[in-house]
Amino acid sequence: MFGVVDLPTYLAGLVLIVLLPGPNSLYVLSVAARRGVRAGYTAAAGVWCGDTVLMTLSAAGVASLLQANAVLFGIVKYAGAGYLSWLAVGMLRAAWGMVRTRVPAGGEAAVADERPFRRALVVSLFNPKAILFFVAFFVQFVDPGYACPALSFVVLGAFAQLASFLYLTLLIFSGTRLADAFRRRRRLAAGVTSAAGALFLGFAVKLSLASA
Repeated sequence: MFGVVDLPTYLAGLVLIVLLPGPNSLYVLSVAARRGVRAGYTAAAGVWCGDTVLMTLSAAGVASLLQANAVLFGIVKYAGAGYLSWLAVGMLRAAWGMVRTRVPAGGEAAVADERPFRRALVVSLFNPKAILFFVAFFVQFVDPGYACPALSFVVLGAFAQLASFLYLTLLIFSGTRLADAFRRRRRLAAGVTSAAGALFLGFAVKLSLASA
């Protein structure tokens, strides 16, 4: 179908990949828990745009360039790790502020300067391992003899975005269930925010140790 081979295997692998926890899904969940459904979908839109850019770059061969150029890969890798670390520090500072002040958890003072779409977009883009993964995974399911391989990438990308939409929607509505508890219990909110910050630091370390 449209130059795509072994579609059932692709879909099975896609489900497993989407369900793996990562900084994108964690950030969307945290935004939904703190700011509600609309902000959660705003962050999710940033993820979808970032993924679309990565898929396009992968189809254009940029992933192969990163894989072949160690210096370029290192620049992207450490820039991404630095940004994730910056987000982690912000989360940890916000958690500390929740404990020390009487501002309600998830209040406007804590998130007034946050731009969920932009942050989610940058988190998605500064992920060289994702670029390499997209090209390594997608290519396996594109028929090299098909006359229009770009259409094959579009079909595969559409399935990937649909799976991401369903998964992030589940996370968004799960996150809003936590919002009321966060507003009532500052220490609970601070604990969860601290845990998210620690995970982001873990993602940063893992990315900094990645190799092409």
